Amino acid sequence: MKYDLLVVGTGLFGSVAAHEAMKKGLKVLMIEKRDHIGGNIYTEKKDGIDIHRYGAHIFHTSDEEVWRYVTELTPFRPFINSPIASYHGHIYNMPFNMNTFARMWDISTPDEAKAIIEKQRTEIKGEPRNLEEQAISLVGRDIYETLVREYTEKQWGRKCTELPPWIIKRLPVRFTYDNNYFQDPHQGIPEEGYTALIEKLTEEAEIILGEDYTADRDRWDSMAERTLYTGCLDALYGYSLGKLEYRSEIFREERIEKEDFQGNAVVNYTDRETPWTRIIEHKHFLKTSSPVTWISREYPVDYSETGEPFYPVNDAENMELYGKYRKIAEGEKRLIIGGRLAGYAYYDMDKTIRAALDLSAEVFQM
Repeated sequence: MKYDLLVVGTGLFGSVAAHEAMKKGLKVLMIEKRDHIGGNIYTEKKDGIDIHRYGAHIFHTSDEEVWRYVTELTPFRPFINSPIASYHGHIYNMPFNMNTFARMWDISTPDEAKAIIEKQRTEIKGEPRNLEEQAISLVGRDIYETLVREYTEKQWGRKCTELPPWIIKRLPVRFTYDNNYFQDPHQGIPEEGYTALIEKLTEEAEIILGEDYTADRDRWDSMAERTLYTGCLDALYGYSLGKLEYRSEIFREERIEKEDFQGNAVVNYTDRETPWTRIIEHKHFLKTSSPVTWISREYPVDYSETGEPFYPVNDAENMELYGKYRKIAEGEKRLIIGGRLAGYAYYDMDKTIRAALDLSAEVFQM
């Protein structure tokens, strides 16, 4: 065989694993269904601005090894994620903190905010039965109605009363005037964009774009000793047991002839009437100076509309189906699976890198 390893997918997991395999001396072929490398963290320059084609990606981690790993590959610029929410034109800071509470209730102290939230939380008696009850039990009725309910229903395409409570296991509530969304010590954006990071990881691999592995699996498998598959497991087996459910997104980019459109990288729209869930203004990630700006509106849609899986619907029925597919995959000796899609899970970027490093240490030997 010509290659030691075939990597299906050039997203972050596959690229890190390929990089680690090549460091061990393995010869790697990577194939990608899309017309570009990088998966959902792909960025491209327009008017000198790095565009996050598939939504905002802000790197944050408490894992010192992972932080060293990425910063040795490409320089990062500090970026603190401080999103805001627009509800019928009223602006609130995220995550929920004293700036949010002061705006909502015209108060100024943590004790005042705690008293209001605690009183509203008591509305829910017993164990929450759905997402609505779970959210109210965590943050109270006012925050739920203004900043959670309609946004969540747009995102998932279902009523909050029809969604399971564990979708919102916790909601960050801070009784300080702190708009920093993440608490990790390391937060930033690659200075040259995420595509530059992927290019560095995969520079010694042979890459073929525009190829669907599942359409001709036997041919691709014949080219390498082993295959690392990072795609959807139901697609790998021709949906033979049924389709796993996902929510998807449509990203609509727009070039605007002004220096600044919204004054912030991320603005969530939490009212039902606004069809998009958020607007990303890309130049704010790296504080790019330019006479024009680029924005992306994000529209949540059913998976069937795009064929692009973004958010797994991890309810009991889907997890049971996923378990059946995973059992089949784990029975194939030459097949390795890993990553967001193959795991039917949502991973932050640092957790994706950590998982790829751990898998690589386990399976790629000289």
